[in-house]
Amino acid sequence: MHMNSAPHLLSEDRPEFERILDEALRTAHERPELSGIGERLNAVQLRTMVLSAGTFVTDRAAAEYEYYVTTREELRAHAAAGAHESALISGGALEPAGAGAGAVVAVLAPVLAGTAAVIFLLVGYILKMLKPQPAFADTMLTAGWFFGALTAAAILAAAVGLLITAVRNGATQVVAIDEADEADAPDERTQELARAREAWRHALLERGIYPFLRDALADPSVDPGAPAPRRPMGRMPTLGYDRPGFDSPDQGGSPANHPSFTSPDFTSPDFGGPEHQPD
Repeated sequence: MHMNSAPHLLSEDRPEFERILDEALRTAHERPELSGIGERLNAVQLRTMVLSAGTFVTDRAAAEYEYYVTTREELRAHAAAGAHESALISGGALEPAGAGAGAVVAVLAPVLAGTAAVIFLLVGYILKMLKPQPAFADTMLTAGWFFGALTAAAILAAAVGLLITAVRNGATQVVAIDEADEADAPDERTQELARAREAWRHALLERGIYPFLRDALADPSVDPGAPAPRRPMGRMPTLGYDRPGFDSPDQGGSPANHPSFTSPDFTSPDFGGPEHQPD
């Protein structure tokens, strides 16, 4: 369960902030100035104090964090624009739906023309063998040879169409492979984002978390059992609660501006003092 720490950080970066803090506490023994962890304040108490300090720690790396967030948003915008452009290109490549009808015609035309040529030629030559020869026998042969020529032309056109389609698909695949390789290769924006993230982590550790831990360990007035308020006072936030001071007006301090109350005088109706005896 994550604490509501570092309120100025974006929600997606708060878990990262806590991971950086946990890593700093885990490797604190490697830094001589933090060797006192566990003597008066343990790692759990220090972690709670850092998270409770709010922006007191994270503000030390505010400039690096702002640049990191800006770089990340620019990279996301660039990736979204690239995805939109790729979708438009793919849609444009699939747009000509007539290519499907053309393929059907290219396949059916030679078959139909060839069938017609065979029928007309067969009927024409049969009629030629009849005695007497019918007058339309030559017409059937002429139609047969016409459909034969049409079949040859359709076959040639289909072959050319298949060749063009194969070349086009090959070029499209090459372009797709090149685009995929370009997308997989880290570009300058990705590298810049990695550098910005590392700069933020370094600044957060060296100027925020480590100084806070060092000052907390060195301050003997820090109460490990008291909660830490969020507003910083000086270099370190006030950790714990101070006992309020009550000063007497006779000690040189100015009297407090608050209403005063005096005790009322209650006397018995049967007794008014020695000079007032009851009747």
